[in-house]
Amino acid sequence: MNRLVIALPLAAVLAMPAFAQTTASPTDQNQQASQPAAASQPASTDTATGKAPLAPPSREGFWGRVNPFARKNYVKRQTDPIRDRVNELDDLTAANGKQIRDVDSRAQAGIKLASDKADTADQHALDAGNKATAAQQSAQQATNRVQNVENVVSNIDQYKASNQTEIRFRPGQTALSQNAKDALDQMANGVKGQHGYIIEVQGFSSGKGQAAITTSQKMAESVVRYLVLTHEIPVYRVYLVAMGNAPVPADEGAAKSKSISGGRVEISLLKNDLEQLASK
Repeated sequence: MNRLVIALPLAAVLAMPAFAQTTASPTDQNQQASQPAAASQPASTDTATGKAPLAPPSREGFWGRVNPFARKNYVKRQTDPIRDRVNELDDLTAANGKQIRDVDSRAQAGIKLASDKADTADQHALDAGNKATAAQQSAQQATNRVQNVENVVSNIDQYKASNQTEIRFRPGQTALSQNAKDALDQMANGVKGQHGYIIEVQGFSSGKGQAAITTSQKMAESVVRYLVLTHEIPVYRVYLVAMGNAPVPADEGAAKSKSISGGRVEISLLKNDLEQLASK
């Protein structure tokens, strides 16, 4: 009898977990039935996954929300939805990270492309500025050259004395001495290959009338002949004038003209600005 009294409470204690698990089964079935219904609900835009939030069960068996005697399958059924949502969030986080990296890569590529185009535009602007400066300098040089040409053309017949040589002759002499030839060589060598010059040859002789003119003519002709034949000076560049016994102009400060004794020939090299223009 005592054993029976002790066995009944012990059996009741051992039967309570099974009764609790058994009574929890309908609730679990209701919860499982409610999960497909929740899954069939329309997607929500308030959550990261776009699905409706998990609804906690209002009651879980005999023990309420906490079941100290829950079995492994029961715990698995409770945690599987949570694990699925966590996995979905992980996938969503990975996808978002990949999209962020893709956007950042495209942004960096766009920034580099824009920077390269800006550098190219700056280089083109610099080249255009250099070309504009060079064009302006060329235009200024052309303007200066045109002005120089205009000045030369306006003064084309204005010759200026560049060099002057005087050759002396003894009375009655018309041939050139060696000293006279050396002086003419020096003058002729200075004009070879040049343009825009003339050589003026003036002969002076003592005596009177036509005899003096003839003598001065012969002395001047000997000078011209030497320049043309020896140094190949073009004849059209040489101008000969027989002055006879015309008085020689006085030097500055002298009161009277100088008198002529014997014969003399003045050779003057005259130049205009054509040679200066050709050198520019």
